[in-house]
Amino acid sequence: MKVLHVIPSLSLAHGGPSRAIGLIERALRAQGVEVETATTDDGSGQRKVRPGGTPIEEDGAIRRYFPKRSEFYKASPAFARWIGRHVRDYDIVHIHALFSFTSVVAARAARRAGVPYVLRPLGTLSRYGVTRRRPWLKRLSLKLVEGPLLRHAAAVHFTAEAERTEAEELGIPMRSVVIPLAVAAGPVAEPGLFVARFPQLQGKRIVLFLSRLDPKKNVEGLLRAFRLIEDSLPGMRLVIAGDGEAGYVAGLKRLANELGLADRVVWAGYIDGELKVSAYTTAQVFVLPSFSENFGIAAAEALMAGLPCVLGEGVAIAEEVAAAGAGLAVEPNPENIARGIITMLSDSALRAAMGGRAAALAREQYSVEAMGLGLVRLYEGILKNSCSTR
Repeated sequence: MKVLHVIPSLSLAHGGPSRAIGLIERALRAQGVEVETATTDDGSGQRKVRPGGTPIEEDGAIRRYFPKRSEFYKASPAFARWIGRHVRDYDIVHIHALFSFTSVVAARAARRAGVPYVLRPLGTLSRYGVTRRRPWLKRLSLKLVEGPLLRHAAAVHFTAEAERTEAEELGIPMRSVVIPLAVAAGPVAEPGLFVARFPQLQGKRIVLFLSRLDPKKNVEGLLRAFRLIEDSLPGMRLVIAGDGEAGYVAGLKRLANELGLADRVVWAGYIDGELKVSAYTTAQVFVLPSFSENFGIAAAEALMAGLPCVLGEGVAIAEEVAAAGAGLAVEPNPENIARGIITMLSDSALRAAMGGRAAALAREQYSVEAMGLGLVRLYEGILKNSCSTR
């Protein structure tokens, strides 16, 4: 079986899509699937473009980079020419994201060639995704472009049940399947590494936020929640690990100062590798109070490290985390975020029990092997059905 993955942007600088695709590639290779990835040079891929999409090996994966000609929809005529000629080289095309040039072109090329394709919306069909940033254009595009692509897809791949439920509210007929993304266990970190990097955390209880800094992550709500609880639970520090647009990050830091939290919030910036693993193992609770997350990779990583979570109800895996007793799902407002943090930090026995269930849930649901098996079953079912209908 040979599978092509298509994604409009694969920025390698800060994880995100790159990390998810990398784990998908690794999971499928482990199952004996031949896999390639095609993308544009958006982000850090400018140096990797080769004439005609010549493949390059990267982190054990085969990838093809194509030059984009506009920022809008990441339009790439070179990719369009290549996919039109080569789509029949693959048994299945797995397309990641909607509202992008590469997704539309790949899906239409696959359909013309009779090659089954799978669409992963990447959160673009959530209420938050549809109503923010050019909502009128998205509604029109859903009617004329993405709607037909979704209806004709062999499967629409959601990564959490909550993501599928929100997408189905749009009323577009589709063959949906839920296969969670995977997170890999991080490298072994030296004890005390995180505190050694940030010595102001020595002897403090740590509430950890780790994700890209963006309005939908609701860091403002987290800061206001922390202001509500700082007097009732002394000796706490809020660590905000991640980066984002410079002006937005500056605004968050101003808000922290206005709330009187200057000496209680540690801005760790982007962290990865051993330092990130150490952050997970050093903190007492992980908080991701997002308004919307189609999955929640950072939350799944925290669970894998045995760290109980307080998750905004907009995080797609929040409900299953709460159902497993591995964390709490809260409304993403300051009062309820604060209540969740207080519940966790006030009861060490509860935290220990939730931590054990968190690790068990992650091993069962979010392992690389589980994702690989799920994807292979999906592909084999599609190919079997495709053969029977010819």
